[in-house]
Amino acid sequence: MTNPAQSLDLTRLIPWLRAHVPGATGVVTLEKFAGGQSNPTYRLSLDGVPRLVLRRKPDGPLLASAHAIEREYRVTDALKDTDVPVARPIALCEDPSVIGTPFFVMAYVEGRNFWDPALPGQTPAARSAIYHAMGVVLAALHRVDPTMVGLADYGRPGDYFARQIGRWTRQYRATQTRHIEAIEQLIGWLPAHNPGWDESRIVHGDFRNDNVIFAPDTPQIRAVLDWELSTLGHPLADVAQYALTWRLPPADYRGLAGLDLVALGIPSETAFLDTYVRAVGREPVDPAHWRFALAFACFRNACIRQGVYKRALDGNASSTQAAEHGARAGKVAELGWRLARGDDAATLAPS
Repeated sequence: MTNPAQSLDLTRLIPWLRAHVPGATGVVTLEKFAGGQSNPTYRLSLDGVPRLVLRRKPDGPLLASAHAIEREYRVTDALKDTDVPVARPIALCEDPSVIGTPFFVMAYVEGRNFWDPALPGQTPAARSAIYHAMGVVLAALHRVDPTMVGLADYGRPGDYFARQIGRWTRQYRATQTRHIEAIEQLIGWLPAHNPGWDESRIVHGDFRNDNVIFAPDTPQIRAVLDWELSTLGHPLADVAQYALTWRLPPADYRGLAGLDLVALGIPSETAFLDTYVRAVGREPVDPAHWRFALAFACFRNACIRQGVYKRALDGNASSTQAAEHGARAGKVAELGWRLARGDDAATLAPS
């Protein structure tokens, strides 16, 4: 009962599903979703229940903290009855003997997924509504009290930015292949300008349009997906990371910089931030704090790209375009350094 096309043995999976998924009977079929998910994800069909999704860890040796299927299940289970829309989790299997790796099963969410932030094919009014919905849902996530949903221990408390600056500095040093002056400058500037916030909320860690499922014919968000990088942290880290969309160009970065946002109906970065601030119930963000958050987002993005580049050099990258990330790491870091020095209008020009 093996499905060779998907390299997933159903022999033990089918009995497990029947034991853990209410109403699961009959024939089981799997179809792997296309795309770049780091955790392989499958559409699961079986008699007796609506369509489901199975998400598992990849095969092979993994870092202890990587591909955190168990954390994805825990956070979505905690959020399932809040104002944050998630794909409802159904069952978690931590026994690797069933299909070779831990996995979980969740409800399938019907809808649309937007990979291009310019939202081609949408009307200006629809684009405006989609970006408004993104701000409102991100605010809903940051309004959740981690203690009230059983996630008080989901991450370390205290100065999130200090920990993250240290973490990504170490990651960069471990993958460094050349001198990138802008990264070196940010490594010194960020700790010196860290506001030292103690606030901790649930942060998604990879909030973007293509990690969200929208209703088929409305801008309503039905589910926020891919919680692999979620933890407890400072809300502005999530907001600034998403806001890089406005600072990066469409070509090679899937951004909005240089586009006619008014004609497209897409709000400006400032308008998006205002939507978020009103929805979350915060005071307006201090410009110096926003500058810091954006510079950190650039630093993190650059370090991630450098890591991809190093894996490409080592022959371990999953993308044939991974080597291109080397040059982009330096450019994103330069954008961050411009922001750090007070160029609040800085964007990255197309290559």
